[in-house]
Amino acid sequence: MKGSYDYYKVLGFNRKFKITELRPPPDVIDAFSLCTNRESQMSPDQFRRFLIEFQGEREVTIDDVKQKMEQALHRFRPGFTRCSFTLDDFFKYLFLDDLNGPITSQVHHDMTAPLQHYFIYTGHNSYLTGNQLNSDCSEVPIIKALKRGVRVIELDLWPNSSKDGIHVLHGRTMTTPVDLYKCLKSIKEHAFVSSPYPVIITLEDHLTPNLQAKVAEMVTEIFGDVLYCPEVGGDDEFLSPDALKHRIILSTKQPSKDSCEEELFVAEEIPPDLKNGTATEEVIWFVNGLNRQLSKFLAIDFEDEEDDEKPGQKAVLEYTQLIGIHAAKAKDGLRKALMVGSGRGKRLSMSEQTLERAASLYGTELVRFTQKNILRVFPKGMRVTSTNFKPLAAWMHGAQMVAFNMQGYGKSLWMMHGMFRSNGGCGFVKKPDFLMNRGPNNEVFDPKATLEVKKTLKVKVYMGDGWRMDFSQTHFDAYSPPDFYTKMYMVGVPTDVIKKKTRVIKDDWTPIWDEEFTFPLTVPELALLKIVVREHDVSEKDDFGGQTCLPVSELKTGIRTIPLHNKKGERFEHVKLLMRFQFE
Repeated sequence: MKGSYDYYKVLGFNRKFKITELRPPPDVIDAFSLCTNRESQMSPDQFRRFLIEFQGEREVTIDDVKQKMEQALHRFRPGFTRCSFTLDDFFKYLFLDDLNGPITSQVHHDMTAPLQHYFIYTGHNSYLTGNQLNSDCSEVPIIKALKRGVRVIELDLWPNSSKDGIHVLHGRTMTTPVDLYKCLKSIKEHAFVSSPYPVIITLEDHLTPNLQAKVAEMVTEIFGDVLYCPEVGGDDEFLSPDALKHRIILSTKQPSKDSCEEELFVAEEIPPDLKNGTATEEVIWFVNGLNRQLSKFLAIDFEDEEDDEKPGQKAVLEYTQLIGIHAAKAKDGLRKALMVGSGRGKRLSMSEQTLERAASLYGTELVRFTQKNILRVFPKGMRVTSTNFKPLAAWMHGAQMVAFNMQGYGKSLWMMHGMFRSNGGCGFVKKPDFLMNRGPNNEVFDPKATLEVKKTLKVKVYMGDGWRMDFSQTHFDAYSPPDFYTKMYMVGVPTDVIKKKTRVIKDDWTPIWDEEFTFPLTVPELALLKIVVREHDVSEKDDFGGQTCLPVSELKTGIRTIPLHNKKGERFEHVKLLMRFQFE
């Protein structure tokens, strides 16, 4: 650092890395003064008043308050002799995100409804370490996903070269395979590390009947009694997450005579880099292969479990009996596939483009379908670099499994992280009642309907801190402190989408904005508040300074600290914002 300092001194620059003393904003001082009657110490009774009147925490006992104060005091005033806060203590408490975070860390939704009543944290090609074309397949991303709280793991099953074993890989690409046994063992060992609720394994099965029988044997050996197998002739309803705690569920289509049959291919526009002749040979090979083979990405995958028995099915009877959620196949078009029939619910898979078409043509039919069945939506095949699509349209229509490439990063993945911070991060989020209810004439929610404002969220951005500890002094600017600003995006139904921005605070590692913004919401139940801090740069693209995405329905009111994350969604150790949330 010193050499760098001397270099800029020679050039005539004065390095300004003075850190402004962190001081509480006026609202914090006012709250402290009001609750303490302008005294210098805040007692447990006075702190309880603050929690009730300012933070909206109605059910808080004096014992809860004392415990919370003692936890805080142990951190920044060890050896304290009196359970009371000075103004400085109080201000430091507000920055403790584990004690004063923006959302609750406990499971609090009703977990006794059938599975189709929940949004479920879902991975796509869960075994890939990188892109969809030539990255390695491994159990490592599966373990990472489970530790993050993902509850649906996807495995693509293919015969090995000698046709006597099973590989997990992205078929007909140059991805290197990983052994199925290794993947299943990893799932068994890490399934319930972050959540006790069920893990669903969706299998894309390209196996012969003999290999399907091997899968049945392997699954039974590894999972044993943990594997959920539905009773023959049992209830038509899916069981609840609560009833399926610590269980593994297989979901795939029922085996047919030829499990590797070719399916419908939906053509896409050729990417510009191919038209210009600049794409690599590997990408060209991959795109040509799409037209022949990769129907999974771009077609509906819906197969009726009541098909007539076909040759080869008897050899895999055990395999069939292990399927806890049957996938199904549309034989007579999209609209017919969405018709809700009698019998046990099924899982339907469709690509993001098919969802877009279905939402345009059959929006209410989609909602009605998801009231009984499970809908899975996956990224289109052209997302070779493992990018993701915006999930809101799928959630608006009740889709439970929005399958994402968890190994990547980007704004869409931030939204997915935000949604599943809900409900204690357990991987299951209860769908809003309006997506499950029916009216007196059997009508369901219409995603296209124009709605009135139901709630207004007021957000005040006070200040930020922590960059000086998590970033080098020259990360944002070589010879002066950073110029931070905060952008907020309301993500939700189209009428609720809006963005706001604070002013730029120049040359300060602890920016104080003290600005308030208003967000009117027609469907607050599906709204996400995306927060991004950037550093203003005159000559180049603004630098990234942290992000988070919060479910509006889960926000705690009052003055809260907001921990920020890097682009991949990994939390920074120190970078935080202090904000206030109020609903009207």
